[in-house]
Amino acid sequence: MKAPEQIRILCVDDHPIVLEGLVSIIRLQTDMTVVAEAGDGNAAVEKYREHEPDVVVMDLRMPGLGGVEATALIRKEFPSARIIVLTTYEGDEDIHRALEAGAQAFLLKNMMGGALLQTIREVLAGRRCVPPPVAARLAEHTPRILLSSRELEVLKLMAEGLRNKEIGAALSIAENTVKIHTVNIFRKLNVTDRTQAVVSAFKRGIIHFKGEE
Repeated sequence: MKAPEQIRILCVDDHPIVLEGLVSIIRLQTDMTVVAEAGDGNAAVEKYREHEPDVVVMDLRMPGLGGVEATALIRKEFPSARIIVLTTYEGDEDIHRALEAGAQAFLLKNMMGGALLQTIREVLAGRRCVPPPVAARLAEHTPRILLSSRELEVLKLMAEGLRNKEIGAALSIAENTVKIHTVNIFRKLNVTDRTQAVVSAFKRGIIHFKGEE
């Protein structure tokens, strides 16, 4: 009897220990094999082109080209690519961006193990998988409210501790314009001050700490 073909998987993570653990879990399965590994988004795209795996397990935040961007590039070139985004973060904006980029599943890294293996099989079968804790996170902020590109720029500089006058100088806009953007940011995030706005933005994945972009 011919042995069933194994599920061919590309594993992507910028932390070597996490990547090693991920590979080890998958290789213990008789119906799965890791055909390639990558430590950043650019390498992930190249490895996908080289191997065209059945499923990609993609870290969300990596230096340089992140998981969302790599997912979008792979899906643009290979529309049938099946990608699972794996992350330690629970921000709803991260989830939205990953799914919009073409990921079929979103898992938290504390779900590695049985949940990951089951998700790989589900995604291979053509199903989308968003576990209950992640779905609940999305439901907390439905309908989704988007910041404009300028509001996002203002928010990022706000997170760096710049005041309105300094933000205006950095963006070459009037201080009053910065104030208008700030009011809009507060309204959209449902907060009343700068500290709350920044905390909410980090928590939701709207902005990230430097090095995580």
